[in-house]
Order: sequence, then structure tokens, then C-alpha cells
Amino acid sequence: MTAGPWVSLPVAVVMARRTVAGRGWQVPSWSVVGVVSGAELGVRQAHGAPVRSDAGEEHFLWGGLQLELYRDAAGSYWSNLTGRQPSLFVLCSEDDEGRMVPKAVTADANEASSGVEVNSRVFAAPIPPEVYQHLEAFVVTHHMPEEKRRRKRTDWSAHEDT
Repeated sequence: MTAGPWVSLPVAVVMARRTVAGRGWQVPSWSVVGVVSGAELGVRQAHGAPVRSDAGEEHFLWGGLQLELYRDAAGSYWSNLTGRQPSLFVLCSEDDEGRMVPKAVTADANEASSGVEVNSRVFAAPIPPEVYQHLEAFVVTHHMPEEKRRRKRTDWSAHEDT
């Protein structure tokens, strides 16, 4: 049994849909515009609510999501924060209407990889500053880097038959 999250932050995801067309065909192309954080975003009323529509692109707000931080994943969070492009990962699935619906938001690249293995669409988004601060504080508190150990070399010359 896994212990519950140590920190849970309410977040919402802004998804963008544009139509890509070719000769006689057109398909929707989805992307994540960004992740926003705040207690007022914990409501589920923003479940695919249209936010903006302009020539060829529509934006939808998906609220009611939680970014949950677990102590046993602190090493993965640390790797994410110290990497080239710190990101939050949005795991999505397609609904009956063909919309990409965010199911989870995580800072754990290992969890995002697991999502890909079970056929979830995974999008990366920049970490908002207020979430970055919480994530950084969590890593500083809970991440214990493993001590580097030198490997003892085997002296193969002692085993030579001459």
C-alpha cells in the first residue's frame, strides 16, 4: 500500500486544439498551452470550458486536477528540476467527442513514461513559478542523494598463469 501524497497542489491545464488539413482530410492537433496553479482552480466547473477561440485555434480550461508530490519520487523531481527544461507532465486520454482530456499532472518523469506505456498522451509544459517554489522546497526537504561509492577494481594480474 502506498502512502498518500505529502503535498497536493490544485492545478488546471489549458489545452489548445487546432485543425491540420491536407488534401481531402483534416485532423485535430492538440497541445498544452500551460499549467496554472491556485486554490480557486480546484473546482470541476472548468471541465473543458472554452477560454479562447481565434483563427484556427481553440483553448480549453480543465480544472479540478491535483499535482501530488510523493516523498519516494523526490529523486525524480530533483532530476526534473536540474535538467535542461524543467517540466510538468500532463497525462491525457481522448474522450468520446475526440477531445484530449487531462487525467493527471505530475512532475515525475518516470510516471510520465509509465503513462506513455499505457497509451496515454503525455504533454510537457513549463513549470509555473509558484509550483516551482513548492517543488523545489519539497526536493530540498525530502531528497537524500545517494553517496557515491568507488567501485573496487579486481586485480586480474594475480590470477594470470605464467
